[in-house]
Amino acid sequence: MPDPKIPLWKIALATTPEQIGRCSSVMRELRPHIKAIDFAARVLQQQKEGYQLAYLELDRAVRSVAGFRILNLLFSGRTLYIDDLVTEESDRSRGFGAALFDWLVEHAKEKGCEYLTLDSGVQRFAAHRFYLVHGMEISAHHFQLRLNS
Repeated sequence: MPDPKIPLWKIALATTPEQIGRCSSVMRELRPHIKAIDFAARVLQQQKEGYQLAYLELDRAVRSVAGFRILNLLFSGRTLYIDDLVTEESDRSRGFGAALFDWLVEHAKEKGCEYLTLDSGVQRFAAHRFYLVHGMEISAHHFQLRLNS
């Protein structure tokens, strides 16, 4: 019988095109504008700029995905910035997102980060509750200016 203290899932970094491709359907729940065929190429390109893709897998299926990068910012020092964090819709409230978030926090600490930050769409109320429950605070407004039409 498995030890209930040991999770049955695994969390890893997706570094190969095959691993990255397996994350596509989950990520597209958050980023539907990215075509599945373009996903791996975009991630591989962004990896050259420091982007990393972590995923939680259970029963050979990717359940939760996080895209992140480590930055040195004037206002916060060494910071793990989460670009993307999403769990398969049918798997939400099963602890996968929380486990991946906790992994990101530990990864940030291991890498000497002073902060973990992210931006979240104003309409994503459930995500905001999740972040607040996990100890994050709303500390800024994000503004953007679209430069092309």
